[in-house]
Amino acid sequence: NIWYNRLMITKLTEERVALNKKKLRRSSRDKSIQGVCGGIAEFFGISSFSIRLIFIFTMPASFIVYIILANSLDENISLYD
Repeated sequence: NIWYNRLMITKLTEERVALNKKKLRRSSRDKSIQGVCGGIAEFFGISSFSIRLIFIFTMPASFIVYIILANSLDENISLYD
């Protein structure tokens, strides 16, 4: 019984650590073009609309950043899409 409890605590701890390791990825659900703005919004937990507005208002520099991120970020593949 003690070993079972230790095993369950270990599994719960590993699951919490895995949940805390968020990576910046392109969104597979919230995307208009490549999912970069949606991925940034999911990472920070804010609205993708606000990220898109920031990208629009900072257009010359943000276009270059968007192209780099669209080519370098992996897509977030979720089983729940």
